[in-house]
Amino acid sequence: MTIRVVVAEDQSAVRAGLVLILRSAGDIEVAGEAADGEEAVRLARELRPDLVLMDVQMPRLDGVSATRQVVAEGLADVLVLTTFDLDEYVFGALRAGAAGFLLKNADAAELIEAVRTVARGEGLIAPAVTRRLIAEFACPQVRRPQAPPETAAAVASLTRREREVLGCLGEGLSNAEIAVRLEMAEATVKTHVSRLLGKLDLRSRVQAAVLAGELGI
Repeated sequence: MTIRVVVAEDQSAVRAGLVLILRSAGDIEVAGEAADGEEAVRLARELRPDLVLMDVQMPRLDGVSATRQVVAEGLADVLVLTTFDLDEYVFGALRAGAAGFLLKNADAAELIEAVRTVARGEGLIAPAVTRRLIAEFACPQVRRPQAPPETAAAVASLTRREREVLGCLGEGLSNAEIAVRLEMAEATVKTHVSRLLGKLDLRSRVQAAVLAGELGI
């Protein structure tokens, strides 16, 4: 199956490099290129790609706002690509519904695999970002966005197994890794992830990972 991608990046040289890398993969097609957030949303509406590779800092409409529109309209999954490894951009993009977060210093193989991972429906946070997120949540002095009371209440409705899976998501584990950790079939893990996302009214497993950190699960 060919993965159709729209690349949204305001720096033309960087965008050209990203396109070149993605086109080197036989299963990825670059369906369109955008130089700002508004164009990214427009192309997502017109082309209905499988995924938008979205830069955060762009003119006219920033990547977080563009991500929110693309996800809200169900146009495509969004993989956020940025130089910022931990700040409001991370939380903003993930809360907007991004399915993945990857740093721009990732090499070509990591970028291609990230696109494939998100296209398979598995969320992705760069390992370096996952480690920083966990460290951030472990530091009580650091101010961070808090989950609303109604979300905390929804978490209380999770089964013990769903809560365990949520905790594993918070550690950035893949479905396969969760299956090994909790000694269950990978298909069962997928079922638990789907159910807990529905109960928590979340768009992606990556949002669930952030929520797990916010609640200390």
